[in-house]
Amino acid sequence: MQKKLVMPFNEKLSDKVREALAELPHVEEKYMFGGVCYMVNDKMCVGVVGDQLMCRVGEENLEAAQERPGCEQMQMNGRPMKAYVLVSEEGMLTNSDFRFWIDTCLAYNPHAKAAAKRKAK
Repeated sequence: MQKKLVMPFNEKLSDKVREALAELPHVEEKYMFGGVCYMVNDKMCVGVVGDQLMCRVGEENLEAAQERPGCEQMQMNGRPMKAYVLVSEEGMLTNSDFRFWIDTCLAYNPHAKAAAKRKAK
């Protein structure tokens, strides 16, 4: 049996995200990208990868998001993810900074497309 490599992620930041989404219906936690992703209404919304907040902001909001401190476009296997950014601690120094990112992700969520469901084997 092959062992699955699990990369550590910031559990304290993940707890903060979980708490921010606690009152919402239809939130699911999934472990992916070597971190944790919070699905809202079956769509990837926000997550934690390493010590960074992964935010689904939408392609149309990408440029404005990157102008904020500590924010960069997310890359997967060297390829840019068009609708996602990673936010470092520098971009979440205050509760209002953190809340900005959560609110931005939640505002985009109704416009995001859900991933195709995989068929069970």
